[in-house]
Amino acid sequence: MTSEPKEKAAGQRSTRQRAAIVGALRKSSGFKTAQRLHLDMLRDGERVGLATVYRNLQALADAGEVDALHTDIGETMFRLCEAADHHHHLVCRVCGRSVEVKAEEVETWAARVAKRHGFKQMTHTVEIFGLCGDCSA
Repeated sequence: MTSEPKEKAAGQRSTRQRAAIVGALRKSSGFKTAQRLHLDMLRDGERVGLATVYRNLQALADAGEVDALHTDIGETMFRLCEAADHHHHLVCRVCGRSVEVKAEEVETWAARVAKRHGFKQMTHTVEIFGLCGDCSA
């Protein structure tokens, strides 16, 4: 299931730069850092600043229109959402390929642990990093 990003994210107006960023994300096969996406856009002839890429990616992530994940080395990576509902990712550490997965066991465990400790309105993020079949071959 593919979801199209809305015209406006986080209450901001749509701009040519935002449209170019969304277009670059559409071309991407997996998660990318803002820096990597910026380089790809420059190679494609787009004139956009790195700060603009960061700002727009964050606004799109805040609006739930892109997936954002934090790597084990502290980088944030982005990609267009394919699923509209809550999900997790398997991510290749080499090529960035990702697979969206539903994980009922994780949801059940998180709810049980939160209840045991008296937590409510909890959220969570689970990302699993490894090597995809192509990169591990």
